[in-house]
Amino acid sequence: MKAMKCFFFSHGDKNGDESNSRKSTSIRSPISMWSGQDGRKSGSEFTLLDISDVSIESSTRISFTSLTQNPSGKSNNNLREFEFAELKSATRNFSRALMIGEGGFGGVYRAVIRNSDDSSKKIDVAVKQLSRRGLQGHKEWVTEVNVLGFVDHPNLVKLVGYCSLDDERGIQRLLVYEYMPNRSVQDHLCNRFQTPLPWSTRLKIAQDAARGLAYLHEGMEFQIIFRDFKSSNILLDENWNAKLSDFGLARLGPADELSHVSTAVVGTVGYAAPEYVQTGRLTYKSDVWSYGIFLYELITGRRPMDRNKPKNEQKLLEWVRPYLSRDLRKFEHILDPRLAGNYSLKSAQKLAAVANRCLRRQPRMRPKMSEVLEVVNTIVENASVEGLEEPSPCFESVSTPKNGVCEDSTREGLKRRLVDPIVGENKWLICLMGSPKVMSTR
Repeated sequence: MKAMKCFFFSHGDKNGDESNSRKSTSIRSPISMWSGQDGRKSGSEFTLLDISDVSIESSTRISFTSLTQNPSGKSNNNLREFEFAELKSATRNFSRALMIGEGGFGGVYRAVIRNSDDSSKKIDVAVKQLSRRGLQGHKEWVTEVNVLGFVDHPNLVKLVGYCSLDDERGIQRLLVYEYMPNRSVQDHLCNRFQTPLPWSTRLKIAQDAARGLAYLHEGMEFQIIFRDFKSSNILLDENWNAKLSDFGLARLGPADELSHVSTAVVGTVGYAAPEYVQTGRLTYKSDVWSYGIFLYELITGRRPMDRNKPKNEQKLLEWVRPYLSRDLRKFEHILDPRLAGNYSLKSAQKLAAVANRCLRRQPRMRPKMSEVLEVVNTIVENASVEGLEEPSPCFESVSTPKNGVCEDSTREGLKRRLVDPIVGENKWLICLMGSPKVMSTR
């Protein structure tokens, strides 16, 4: 895997909402932090990273660490604390033969451990060993333990436990996740597997990812902004259910009286929302933008930024723009050729329309993820009913009435708001009228 180039930004936003924000609350944990720099790896992507971001943003009401603590100071989660020797043995001393992933902050290994409820049984897990050097890696470890130790949703990867060891040989930080045998969505879209993802499975993935983001944004008493939503962070289980993973860059949303969180710019070029990159002002609408990019990945099979493509095709949004037309033959040009025509063109157009709304230049014009989810549910449902293709074996019905009342009218209303206005206009990619501002990587 190629090394990712890192870029450093500092916006120094000292006025506006930030001037009224509360005193910064540092990430607290029993483990001391250390200094150093480390970068991520992710193929042909690039990372935006500012290691000066050493605290939870000042405009949040609570810190991540407080989420997992009850008033007595004891943990509310069921995370298992592993001994380092157990994980070393399970991974055969972190053998490269068991490595299933690698990034700038360490490697991920497949392992088998004993079941805590029944020691006679074994379970498959993925063990992430963070680099022994670098403040950023430690920060991500702390954040993941605190976020995944609290949240609970079928479309978020489950954290089984963690390990922390400080001794004369160095510092060890490890995370143990449920094992996701079908790897990441990016692995499937980037030709690492011979068989491409079927169109019906891609629709299901879009639905699952929307569910996960909607939960983070709107499903709890507080809001979590993912901040690094991308195809490599969406993993697939044995039934091809998609789950969001890698919450090391997650942040709590702003307090009620504030509009945004002011923070260092961290994320991946091609996915990060333009207003966040330009100002450092983070809102949940940044995740919505990233979701729109991801939908075009599913449609085209291409990465948001690919330096291996011809120059005029390296930036995904610039490449698709000329083909976003009501002319079906023109639009069909951007569909992933690996699908070999096995797709529903109508559902692809509707999915592109949803992406367009997520990619509106003005954040306030982008829909909430709950609204996006309603429309994607309808697209998935109609694609199956139309019979244009066989449903995926893992297809899950979304037509179950809520409280005995059918939600078709609600979905139709959302469909008119999010899809029909775009389909009815001459130009599809409203958010990219003119020349889009794509982040410079030089």
